Amino acid sequence: MKYFVHKSSIIDDNVLIGENTKIWHFCHISEGSSIGKNVTIGQNCFIDKGIVIGDNCKIQNNVSIYKGVEIGNNVFIGPSVVFTNDIYPNAYSKDWKIVRTILKDNCSIGANSTIVCGVTIKEFSLIGAGSVVTKNIDKNSLYYGNPAKFIRKI
Repeated sequence: MKYFVHKSSIIDDNVLIGENTKIWHFCHISEGSSIGKNVTIGQNCFIDKGIVIGDNCKIQNNVSIYKGVEIGNNVFIGPSVVFTNDIYPNAYSKDWKIVRTILKDNCSIGANSTIVCGVTIKEFSLIGAGSVVTKNIDKNSLYYGNPAKFIRKI
């Protein structure tokens, strides 16, 4: 084994984990997921079925990544970031409509941000801590606030 998984974590069947990846305490990696090499997944994270995470990513504590989220290479996801995957969720319908969210290579999302499904966060962009992202984020740009607004090019 060329990766580390803490003994308190659960790794389902048919999961691919790249070399030098570290999965810390109380994580659950669901079946069919693929995690790249040199990835760090902090404690208490949930990775849903079929999620693909690129190489060299850092996912901090208390992050759940649900179906529909796609993560490129060199992506930083701060602690307690929230992703949604249905525009109109409810507890009683069986007709969930998963809406894709795409995190392009080299983007960063600050702590406690909420990413509403259906957006693309483009390359080398930065989402400030505590932001609520409801629209696509431009390449090489800083956004923050609720809702997140363009601040400047970076």
